[in-house]
Amino acid sequence: MAEHKSTAVALGAYICFEDEAGQGLKPPRGRTWGRRGVTPVVKVSNAGTKRVNLAALIAFRPAARPHVRLIHRSLVYHGWKNEKKGFDEHDFIRLLDGAHQQLRAPIVLVWDNLNRHKSATIRALISTRAWLTVFYLPTTAPELNPVEGVWAVMKSGLVNLIKREIDQLHQIVKQRLRRMQYRPGLLAGLLAKTGLDPLPP
Repeated sequence: MAEHKSTAVALGAYICFEDEAGQGLKPPRGRTWGRRGVTPVVKVSNAGTKRVNLAALIAFRPAARPHVRLIHRSLVYHGWKNEKKGFDEHDFIRLLDGAHQQLRAPIVLVWDNLNRHKSATIRALISTRAWLTVFYLPTTAPELNPVEGVWAVMKSGLVNLIKREIDQLHQIVKQRLRRMQYRPGLLAGLLAKTGLDPLPP
């Protein structure tokens, strides 16, 4: 991580951690209310393959009091014929271009070794963006990515909600992520949980 910070400071850049997740109509496991001694049963309709795909960045500049930001995009898969099932390389680049416009600064991107993150297509797209520098996290260390914490917080609030349609779930997920955008203390806590020191090297 020291290398990432040194690069960011030298470029006047934001360090951006990126990750993807997905959520179907089947709710995540968790605790819920119920009568004592009676296991609650939640009926889920249209569980199938319908899915909300998510991609997000946690961005910050190394500083004594870093301002941490959350930038996200979503894509719904309804199970229709010829419908895109998930994010591709061009979707990732659109996310990064949008982040660059919002942050108005170079970006040091840190993400995992997913095949689509290292494909010839993404390498070609990245090579045309002088403001973008890329590092890869170790495959065995997802806990170093604070965006994993974003997904955990977001999904923990879905346990007690009944979602009958995938578009309804999409609206709920977007609403929860928007709320997190206005909780810089929470985002800073997720960053601190990785053990990353936000101070310049």
